[in-house]
Amino acid sequence: MQRRHILQAGAASLLAPTLASAQSYPAKPIRYIVPVSAGGGSDMIGRVVTERWGKALGQNFVVENISGGGGVVACQTTQRANPDGYVLMQAYVATHGTTPATRRVSYDAVRDFTPVGMIGATPNVLVVNSNLPVRNLAEFIDYIKRNPGRINYGSAGQGSLTHLTMELLKQQAGLFILHIPYRGIAPAINDLIAGQTQALFPGLAAAMPHLRSGRLKALAVTGTKRSALIKDVPTLDESGFKGFDAMQWYGVAGPAGMPQPVVRQLNEALAGVLRAPDLAEKLSAEAVTPWVMSPDEFGQYIRADISRWTTLAKARNIQLDE
Repeated sequence: MQRRHILQAGAASLLAPTLASAQSYPAKPIRYIVPVSAGGGSDMIGRVVTERWGKALGQNFVVENISGGGGVVACQTTQRANPDGYVLMQAYVATHGTTPATRRVSYDAVRDFTPVGMIGATPNVLVVNSNLPVRNLAEFIDYIKRNPGRINYGSAGQGSLTHLTMELLKQQAGLFILHIPYRGIAPAINDLIAGQTQALFPGLAAAMPHLRSGRLKALAVTGTKRSALIKDVPTLDESGFKGFDAMQWYGVAGPAGMPQPVVRQLNEALAGVLRAPDLAEKLSAEAVTPWVMSPDEFGQYIRADISRWTTLAKARNIQLDE
């Protein structure tokens, strides 16, 4: 009996610091790693969300931009951090979706992280040069088949979401269309407008100015429903192609092993921020729709996204070693 009491006391003493830290959390500023350079859309999303999230938690977030390796450096930094809730990262479709599916990376996007919650997502949109003689997706597919070897498409780079989404369409529609990878979405859009390529699958925010100007035409969007910004453009699912619910998404993760009370507190505060109408208005600048998920739901979403792109990468022989 005495031995059992000693063991119970020992176990309680080991748990006490964790419980105490969870109850007093957050007691200091939270480091928030954004895996891209400052100034872009992803950075804006992180700063807008953490400003409101910090107020909800009663503690400041310190945003740190760590670019490099397509997000690999940021993932490594987060993975190695103390899992006490004071280091988080803005996980997104590249770091926890397409990159692990197409490259050998030094981290496991599932095992090495604790999912905290989704922030939101924006669809990708199939756009073509405005001079291309097609009005919809069916005509685009027919045009490619009638002009074998003459149609090129651009992407933001090998293994990017813009690359894989088009490869998924090629697989399902049985198309031959040559891939031209660029270093980022801006030069890919510039060459599409100039007629050097004929099609592209950018995020909606990048495409919107050129859709408004009439220099590009939108044929279809990813996601489960039409975008409010281009309501007349159907989803790929509506057009008869399944599996295109994938989005360009942004979420929050920390290192593996974070205390569940801390994760729950972070998630509940984040959900409150995401439900505020003024945040939706701010994120609309990047065509991002807020998307509330529990930690478990977000973890399942990450696993499904990695599985989707891994399956496609194997089928299309897309493996890009670092």
